[in-house]
Amino acid sequence: MKIFYQTIVFLTLLIFNPNIVLAELPHYLDFKYILNKSEAGSKAQKALKDELQKKIKSLNTKEKQIQAEEKKIIEQKKIISEEEYKKRIKELRTKVSELRKNRNKMLEDVSKKRTKARNELLKNLNPVLKTYMVEKKIRMVIDKKDLILADENLDITNDVLDLLNKKIKSIKLN
Repeated sequence: MKIFYQTIVFLTLLIFNPNIVLAELPHYLDFKYILNKSEAGSKAQKALKDELQKKIKSLNTKEKQIQAEEKKIIEQKKIISEEEYKKRIKELRTKVSELRKNRNKMLEDVSKKRTKARNELLKNLNPVLKTYMVEKKIRMVIDKKDLILADENLDITNDVLDLLNKKIKSIKLN
């Protein structure tokens, strides 16, 4: 629906404003592609992915230890007293609860780092895009995801990606 309204507004401007020339059509770029394929973006994604895998591996090891402990407690149920059994079960539940908290915290931390990296990349992308627009005399740039159909000659993604790669090589995640 949003695209429909944008199209109506654009066509209205085109009809009622003779200063708009067809050569000044809005250009577009694929922000998602730029974020994922830029040097800084891809390095940040790889670092975040590696960090996430390392932390998940650590959590899985702890989970296996808790499962082994649970199995041991169940095996000892008939040997130990009722009070000792309840005490061990309570300790085990505390460990499980702590593991869940750690997992949620880890996912939240990685999510915050991903958001921070994305914002940092966008902060560096805006001046590059503005400079490019001035140089090429482009008046409007639209994200590719908001388009239905457009001429490929209006796609400036690769040009902007090259300029961004020259400006920024990596992003600090911490």
